[in-house]
Amino acid sequence: MKKIFFILSFIGLALFSFAQNDLVVFSEQGERFHIVIDGIKQNASPQTNVKVTGLKQPMATAKIIFEGGKIADIDQKIYFMWAGETKNGWEFTYAIVKKGEVYKIKPRSCVEIIQAQPTVGQSVVVYSVTPPPANESTTTTISTTTTSGNAPAGGNVSIDMNAGGMGVNMNVNITDPLMNGSSRSTTTTTTTTSSSGSTGHEGHNHGVGDGHGHGRDAQVTRAPKREVYILQGYNGPNNCDWPMSQQEFTGAKQSIKSKSFEDSKLTLAKQILNSNCLLSSQVKEVMMIFDFENTRLDFAKMAWGKTFDPGNYYKLNDAFTFESSIDDLNKFIEGQK
Repeated sequence: MKKIFFILSFIGLALFSFAQNDLVVFSEQGERFHIVIDGIKQNASPQTNVKVTGLKQPMATAKIIFEGGKIADIDQKIYFMWAGETKNGWEFTYAIVKKGEVYKIKPRSCVEIIQAQPTVGQSVVVYSVTPPPANESTTTTISTTTTSGNAPAGGNVSIDMNAGGMGVNMNVNITDPLMNGSSRSTTTTTTTTSSSGSTGHEGHNHGVGDGHGHGRDAQVTRAPKREVYILQGYNGPNNCDWPMSQQEFTGAKQSIKSKSFEDSKLTLAKQILNSNCLLSSQVKEVMMIFDFENTRLDFAKMAWGKTFDPGNYYKLNDAFTFESSIDDLNKFIEGQK
């Protein structure tokens, strides 16, 4: 009997020791940050929403380091408890809130991991006892211009790059039958950023053949044409170029629905707005998730400036129960014009 009890106890302790929690931290105002758990930085680049998975300890010492260093760090202990009970296998969500000039971490919700929904724009990292490697990203912008002449519609482009210590050379032959004897020049500007906060700028002015075997420096006279979403049957003003795709919006809506409290839903919806644009119809769908009239009104005001088709905003009136809410929203919109 003692042996059986010992074996059961050992199995119980093993299961408990392998139970893991996830920690989600997001900034209500959209400040970007690094999160440090027990002295180890977890995310390589600053983000506004970070999920750290695989936390086995019942308590973690968290430090929030804001991008730019202008906001004081937050040092706070986080206990994986809810309603006085230690949880295992749960996702804990905390918000970075600003009270006056002071920033703090406040608990927002707790849900079992198997029921947790993914959040659009969230950075997910697995808890590590070693800091992440430097995270470098490169953004390249290319602009073109055409000039008339008798040059053949073609040329050679030589591009030299260095990425992560590896040199890359590409020679590309351009043939464009639509040029009709015009020559084309291209300039490329590359910006590389690293997680350490330092930014290196390296400009590349690539020579382009002019059709006579002579290389010359590229010049820019016009920017690439801007692409704008086309909403069938809508000819009104736009507050942005491109709304969320239906697939992304469906995931975002499910994430909002998964929250237990009204203020948590509103906070997450606001965070999604910080980095996305919505259609009026999508704004209305989010409004219907909320239980209270004043929450729906608050979100409608938040979303006004991030709505692709503000000319359709009158369709949100059906989401309100009281005429006073419609009047309040209309006054708000008039004040924004």
